[in-house]
Amino acid sequence: MGPPDVRVVICDDHSVYRRGLKDLFDEVDGIVVVGEASDGESALGVVHDTVPDVVVMDLHLPGISGVEATSRLLTDQPDLGVLVLTMFEDDTSLLAALRAGARGYVVKGADHDEIVTGIQAVARGKVLLSRAVSTRLGAALAAPSRPQPFADLSNREFEILELLVRGWSTDRIAAHLFLSPKTVRNNVSAVLTKLGVASRLEAVALARDAGMAAGPGKAPPSSQRGRTSGESEE
Repeated sequence: MGPPDVRVVICDDHSVYRRGLKDLFDEVDGIVVVGEASDGESALGVVHDTVPDVVVMDLHLPGISGVEATSRLLTDQPDLGVLVLTMFEDDTSLLAALRAGARGYVVKGADHDEIVTGIQAVARGKVLLSRAVSTRLGAALAAPSRPQPFADLSNREFEILELLVRGWSTDRIAAHLFLSPKTVRNNVSAVLTKLGVASRLEAVALARDAGMAAGPGKAPPSSQRGRTSGESEE
């Protein structure tokens, strides 16, 4: 008797792509699709109801992002395997997904064998990164670090402060970091409290005094602490 089937939930907001993945997995022995979701919020319910082994998760989703959905799923089910399958291959997206607890990261456009291998590896508790992103991760981790001002801030709070210095809005920060606007506002409130200021403008002024200014076309300081931003200016 062989090993049990790997139970999979697919979370992607494009119905045609979801259907293509399901058709692919239906042809693979040992993988069975037990549920589908079109957004992060519904994924939470589908996973709760079906108890899969692996969730194939897109990052750019309506409502809560794939990163936030991953974090919330793994809070409830730490043994769940999450394989990110996304168009994004920049360092920010990759590191955000891994910090959230994803075990695999494959870029859309990868061949079918790589996706199937990713599911099988994640189901066994292994970490698998597609060839398109593994080199980038190594470069990001090898980048030299620099001292961080405002040591009381968490990494996420510091990252959001950097983007506030650049003049980014709540919605733009949320989209860039794959967070909900509410989560961004909560982090901003925490930043203001820890810095002892009453407004974003005061926080930005304090950050600039500490040398965190980032003009147009410049990457924010955190990109020099271990990643390349991959963002573009509007």
